[in-house]
Amino acid sequence: MRNCIVAQSGGPTAVINSSVIGIFDENLKTQYYNNVYCGLNGIEGILRGDIRNLSEMDYATLHNLKYTPSSGLGSCRYKLKSPEENPTEYNKLFDLLTSMNITTFFYVGGNDSMDTVDKLSKYAEIINSDIKFIGVPKTIDNDLYITDHTPGFGSAAKIIATTTLETYLDSSVYTNNGIFILETMGRDTGWLAASAALAQIGGKPVADFIYLPEVAFDVDKFLEDVRAKFEEQNQVYIVASEGIKNSEGVFIADTQPTSSHDNFGHAQLGGVCNTLKELIINAGITSRVKTLELGVIQRCAMHCASDRDIEEAHMVGRDAINYSIDGETGIMVAIKRVNNAPYVSTTSAVPVCEIANKIKYFPTNWINEAHNHVTEDAIEYVRPLVQGEPSIYTELGMPKFSLIR
Repeated sequence: MRNCIVAQSGGPTAVINSSVIGIFDENLKTQYYNNVYCGLNGIEGILRGDIRNLSEMDYATLHNLKYTPSSGLGSCRYKLKSPEENPTEYNKLFDLLTSMNITTFFYVGGNDSMDTVDKLSKYAEIINSDIKFIGVPKTIDNDLYITDHTPGFGSAAKIIATTTLETYLDSSVYTNNGIFILETMGRDTGWLAASAALAQIGGKPVADFIYLPEVAFDVDKFLEDVRAKFEEQNQVYIVASEGIKNSEGVFIADTQPTSSHDNFGHAQLGGVCNTLKELIINAGITSRVKTLELGVIQRCAMHCASDRDIEEAHMVGRDAINYSIDGETGIMVAIKRVNNAPYVSTTSAVPVCEIANKIKYFPTNWINEAHNHVTEDAIEYVRPLVQGEPSIYTELGMPKFSLIR
């Protein structure tokens, strides 16, 4: 008897479930594992014994997960301590996996989840366990090392660019328009904000300014640029990442860092658009300033997902099975861009220790010299990732989604 288990961790994406179904579908094809189990609410749920057998479930329900946003298996932000700090936790997990004849653990997640995969694979080596641990990437932030991009980013980029285009049109209907500010997620990286440059009319980006965390935000220069642009065209469209900082590394957004961190020590950001609005109004540029903080819609908008993103998420799940059959452990399934036009991608097995606890920042050479927009290289990088529309199941005019909880 040889079984495997899959779980999800961290913030959801629109396509995270497609990776789970990729694992399940490829095992149906290879018949390598007798059962594919899932842990509900990540490793936290597995430690509680909250486990289901996907192999015993209706396939139609499971397949619909491929087109269901958010974490269909539930998620967690559970920080696994080191074996030295909490050996009981490790022993409990390995005893549980062994008792269920689980030989491979697939963990679908972002940077912090790869840290968990790294810790568990190293501990397995220490205790001479044959259990394999494989990371399957996801994160809308697109900040994982080595992989060209992460499943989830393409769909988030698509909803951001679409919303940018639609709200630009909405904010441009009057003879006396104002200033519109759109805030994106992204934590310390600007990949998401940069994707707004895809929103174009007549081949020209509709966003006048795009601000990313990778370069220092200069308030005086910001106000100077906005004032000049407003006087020139009587309207300004601004996109700002939640994580923009000043030259001293302080977040522009008014946050309370002592009380707003998650279990991994990451600041809970948001609200930068209102800070920028106050700066503009206080500078006397105009009082007509509207803001939109996109929030969680960036990671759950299946109605505006990228079909290519869905299929690549499925691909990394499928290939995770094959890497496990090859005996790989302590790896993450990375996406490799083979060609951009026409777009072709494949995967590779990358040691997870080279990814965990590292951040892939947006290239500064893809930011213009004025530090207020992105270059054509950035647009060419993102554009292939937003292609195609998903075939969502509907019922009575509404999306029909599935959950395994």
